[in-house]
Amino acid sequence: MNNSHGIDPRSHDDPRNVYPTDEEFYARDRPDNPELPEDRPRGGGPTHAVRHPWTWGTILLVACIILLVLVGIALFP
Repeated sequence: MNNSHGIDPRSHDDPRNVYPTDEEFYARDRPDNPELPEDRPRGGGPTHAVRHPWTWGTILLVACIILLVLVGIALFP
């Protein structure tokens, strides 16, 4: 059993022991043109301003919660 697939030498003529090469095996389910377009092309496109994820409503809500905690601490020491 010196070959790469470990086949018993007595069964080399058996048609069930025919294995594809690595190229044939991996090319079997690929399309003819396996190149895919870039999902994020580099450079040259229009740029959008980066927006901060916090809105004024969120900032106001956080400020009210902090104020409520500080008033609670001040009233009930």
